[in-house]
Amino acid sequence: MPRLSGLLQLPPWKRNLYILWLGLFCNFMAYTLSVPFFPLFLQQELGVRSGLEAWSGVSISISFLISGLCAPFWGSLGDKYGSKSMLVRSGIGLGIAHLANYFVHDPYTFILVRIFQGLMAGFGPTSMALVGTNTPEKHVGYALGVISTSTAAGGIIGPLAGGILSHWAGLRGCFIASGVITLCSALIVLGVKESHERRAARRPGIWQDIKRAAANSRLLRVYGLILLVSTSVMILDPLLTIYVVQIGGSAENASVSSGIVFSAVGVATVIMGPRWGRIGGRIGYGRTLFIGLIGGGVGNLLQAAIPHLVGFGLLRFGYGLFFAAVYPALNALIVHYADGDFRGRAVSLSQSASQFGIVAGPLLGGLLGGWIAIPYVFVLTGIALLAAAWGVKAMPSGKPGESEAERTASISTF
Repeated sequence: MPRLSGLLQLPPWKRNLYILWLGLFCNFMAYTLSVPFFPLFLQQELGVRSGLEAWSGVSISISFLISGLCAPFWGSLGDKYGSKSMLVRSGIGLGIAHLANYFVHDPYTFILVRIFQGLMAGFGPTSMALVGTNTPEKHVGYALGVISTSTAAGGIIGPLAGGILSHWAGLRGCFIASGVITLCSALIVLGVKESHERRAARRPGIWQDIKRAAANSRLLRVYGLILLVSTSVMILDPLLTIYVVQIGGSAENASVSSGIVFSAVGVATVIMGPRWGRIGGRIGYGRTLFIGLIGGGVGNLLQAAIPHLVGFGLLRFGYGLFFAAVYPALNALIVHYADGDFRGRAVSLSQSASQFGIVAGPLLGGLLGGWIAIPYVFVLTGIALLAAAWGVKAMPSGKPGESEAERTASISTF
């Protein structure tokens, strides 16, 4: 990150990139301060004794369900009024939602607050959309790779800080910290200078956007991959903390141990995220996506076979080194396949696909975790990611009507 004195001398797109990186880092760090410990909060603070996996899955999923339903609406408003206003709206709303969790004393009220949090969501998707639409074409892959490291870095600091803070101030103290940090992220993005064409008085409706995306078979394939990948990844979220205790982590230190395990993937993503962005620009985002999915699938299969806390943590790190290629490549493909005037809304629709996967994942994980042993859930996740890799291999490349030379220069095939 450059010094503040040199920030104003950067090109506008790069200045925005650094500001959005910091804002998204704070926003995601605030989120991961508390969400990995939902099972502990439900059990220790809200009195949930039976069906803990299911309650954990519902509490995570419900927010993303509402967020997924609202994403096209917020994307349309972003195209009309600008993405910056949507960032500020989301940052303030999410900050209030985090603070409200402090006052929750039963699981049903907790679910209601999570619903409100879903209504206010959109900080991450809007940041991605702003980067994709305000960055020169030749720098899009690099920019998306860099911005992806913000959530990864937040995913490192958040669980570790949350695990430590929960020992010092309790689990409720994590919600206060999350709220304050999220409100700070809203202040940070006020420094973004958005460049966009003057908005028309009337914009296409959400259904028109969906129809337009449905007419693009390449976009639909990417949306399907995003749905599958998000579901596969999020299946594990309500189970990791429980599994850490099962394979050797003490119940007293479960928040710290699970925080370290959650952070391992974030560390790997920070290391490899920008590198995968550059590699994708050279060899094609289709190829990097394929490599990332293969590595992620194999990594999950191996995690099922290592019931030891240290080995499990190391495998999570190795899985993250490969999986860091997946989301930047998917976002780059969305930007490439969408027409210039549709990119913001195309990214918002892709985030809807991701949100629905994030909804389905924890619900499935919560149900499966109470039905079969957790290692078998890792096996299912690994198989799903390998199936997604096969889908990438079969996916056509390039835009309709694009020449072979243009296709090879932009998105390499297999």
